[in-house]
Amino acid sequence: MADASDSLQSICYERGSLRLLDQRKLPLETVYLDIRNATDGWNAIRDMVVRGAPAIAIAAALSLAVEVSNLDFSGTSGDAASFLVKKLQYLVSSRPTAVNLSDAATKLQNLVSKTAEASIDAKIIFQSYIDAAEDMLVDDVTTNKAIGSHGASILRTLQKDSKSLSILTHCNTGSLATAGYGTALGVIRAVHSEGILKRAYCTETRPFNQGSRLTAFELVHEKIPATLIADSAAAALMKAGRVNAVIVGADRIAANGDTANKIGTYSLALCAFHHNIPFYVAAPITSIDLSLPSGNQIVIEERSAKEILNSEGGLGKQVAASGIDVWNPAFDVTPANLISGIITEKGVISKATADAFDIKGFIQNPAGVDGN
Repeated sequence: MADASDSLQSICYERGSLRLLDQRKLPLETVYLDIRNATDGWNAIRDMVVRGAPAIAIAAALSLAVEVSNLDFSGTSGDAASFLVKKLQYLVSSRPTAVNLSDAATKLQNLVSKTAEASIDAKIIFQSYIDAAEDMLVDDVTTNKAIGSHGASILRTLQKDSKSLSILTHCNTGSLATAGYGTALGVIRAVHSEGILKRAYCTETRPFNQGSRLTAFELVHEKIPATLIADSAAAALMKAGRVNAVIVGADRIAANGDTANKIGTYSLALCAFHHNIPFYVAAPITSIDLSLPSGNQIVIEERSAKEILNSEGGLGKQVAASGIDVWNPAFDVTPANLISGIITEKGVISKATADAFDIKGFIQNPAGVDGN
């Protein structure tokens, strides 16, 4: 068990060993679970031991890296490649909405296939996979810090009369949802480090309470001035003039900018639009799915009714009436017209039209689309 005062890490990895922070037990307990293979990784992702689009992808890749590190394998290079591809396809099925997971799996499968074409040694196939999975862990922190920097830059433009800013966020997008630092919460962290943050507001994020259990925990840990609100209090907070910007993460962004994120995000975007408050999405390029023209094609995961029927996101006692039907989508889609900008590690993507972003153009030429 790790001490809560330690630097927050949801993923603890050394070659051949992976431990994941059991985020279901936060903030009252800090417990790490040993992940020995892809099956352990699949269960940890599906059961919300680890969550957050970037962290899910990294945890999945590393769970398989641990398995092959400790595997006594006697097959050919083709057998090794087939083994890895099947395991990666299995891991993608754990949570279908977050594109980072499927994107990482596709890239790793391509790497495995190319390596298999050039080598007859199964050990080389496995080693190339392990190296690539480990690179994901390192690269994610670098990406997140770049997102934070670009986000702080765009938010500085919102300052009026040198006043500091108050920012509302939803769900958890910090160190616990990534390899470290965070995406939307990373932007808040960067704004705070520049001395221009007045206050961060975080929602409970019902029904699994990622905001009250995880984001609040991170904000207190980092000594960032923060206030927790009920999801239903967001509109009143905006009407009272206490919010200068809203920043959220993303599990999948369509080619036009429509964004799937934790359920309740769409409601916040509508409230922000009504109150003329900028609404930003902060996410790595890997969260963008150019194969989907709009959010209408995004598959939305539906979760167990217990998360609503029972307290503590389904982990506690039943609190709802027996026999009631439940609809529990894990995500919703915010249309591009409600989004002010998409903050990535390459810069901030601006609107191409009132209703859509030219994300493909940005990826091809980031500086040409936005100079941030």
